[in-house]
Amino acid sequence: MAAVRWTLAAVPRWLRLAWWGLVEPHLPGHPPLVVHQAVVFGPQGVLLALRAELRGWELPGGEALPGESGEQAVRREVREETGVEVGDVRRVAEYTRSGFRPHVAQVYRCDYAGGVPAASEEMPAVRWFSPEDLPENLFPWFRGPLADGIAAPAEPVRRQERQGLRAILNGMRIDLAMRE
Repeated sequence: MAAVRWTLAAVPRWLRLAWWGLVEPHLPGHPPLVVHQAVVFGPQGVLLALRAELRGWELPGGEALPGESGEQAVRREVREETGVEVGDVRRVAEYTRSGFRPHVAQVYRCDYAGGVPAASEEMPAVRWFSPEDLPENLFPWFRGPLADGIAAPAEPVRRQERQGLRAILNGMRIDLAMRE
């Protein structure tokens, strides 16, 4: 019975996400989405954040503000979402994604510079994880960028991915598991 209540409670949130991912990108005048994701390394491992609206672990990051470079955006987003400051920032990958919420994800490897991980409105939990012991509930679309950040190639790699029904169902499964 509890699982049914959790599922029913999730339906409005999933409908909003479906609009955001399937309809909104195709509306006239909607600019292409570019996000900047941070693979932050510190003495305790790699920093991950728990997303609030679709519960699951992910890399901190987000969109650049007008006039902001990718490096500036990733520094600001990490600080706002996690309370952590980063030092060196280097782009290691670019993911062009089609399907659900088409976008380009610029992935940066970042060195921890200070601060204590702290929850925010967007991220109700922030934690360090060993790269060898990542959480089961890490959204699958962050595994590739995380691996690229760990590998730290000399030149940024370019990858193409399609976020189809399987990705959507995995996100829903993780969201439900994290809320039970």
